[in-house]
Amino acid sequence: MHAEIHGHRGARGLRPENTLPGLLHALQIGVDALEFDLALTADRRLVLTHDLTVSSVTSADTRPAYVADPQFPYVGRPINSLTLAQLRTLDCGVRLPRHADDPFALTQVPIPDTRMPTFGAVLGLVGAYDADGVRLHVELKSDPTRPKLTPDPEMFTELVLTELERHHRLGGAAILSFDWRILRAAAKLAPQVPRFALIERDTMAPAWLDGLDLADFGGDVPAAAAAAGGTTVSPEYVLVDEAFMAAAGRAGLPVVPWTVNRAEDAARLLDLGVSGVVTDYPDRMRELWTERGMSVPAPVPSLRPSVAV
Repeated sequence: MHAEIHGHRGARGLRPENTLPGLLHALQIGVDALEFDLALTADRRLVLTHDLTVSSVTSADTRPAYVADPQFPYVGRPINSLTLAQLRTLDCGVRLPRHADDPFALTQVPIPDTRMPTFGAVLGLVGAYDADGVRLHVELKSDPTRPKLTPDPEMFTELVLTELERHHRLGGAAILSFDWRILRAAAKLAPQVPRFALIERDTMAPAWLDGLDLADFGGDVPAAAAAAGGTTVSPEYVLVDEAFMAAAGRAGLPVVPWTVNRAEDAARLLDLGVSGVVTDYPDRMRELWTERGMSVPAPVPSLRPSVAV
């Protein structure tokens, strides 16, 4: 069987999440897909961040963007209330855990003075390393229960698709979201682009599922995902069992669970027949794949230094 390895936020367990060094590290380990998160700034720039407010775990203030900026400090403020210039002052290269046993703080190599990247910078990075064989799995961070923090889903989706098209990356990308309004918008604007219907227990409600009620589907998540326009269903891994896989088979949807970090969990999921796993530790998954005699994605080689002529 073939199953894919998707690097979660780059390789969150190994390098700072949603950063250029973290994404590059995942590419150089070797992944089938590079997953990362996007949000929209006050000046309509697409930036990589998992949270709709500036996280105190992944970001630290360094200085104001300009003298006497009344919004400084920026940590804790909504992303959509800050400009790119303000967000670029943050240090996103050192994890600042809320508790001592944060698993990622124990394994993540810090890279101080790393800045929050734009989507365009990520697409440039992928282009510079000729990583055409690695798909870009772009999660649009959108929370329908917090409308003041969330952009219009169709406008947001259109901005993302336009940037992908500008970099000639539509053919190697997928759109992901827990907010299934994004799936509808993506299906309308670029029906050829794959759409991952993300779900966890906390989002099993009509507000998240573009108005769909799981009760109308007899609790069948894959059937609802297909009705919402998803082409892959991507649940939290604890939701995946034989019944879920059977439902996905009836709906005609591949299953790619997240976030799978232990080899024993990945082995169980592979035995169930998932199409891939999203992981913070692509190195661990590659070891398991190799033990099972499964093919692993080729690492992206380092850039060769230019030679003066």
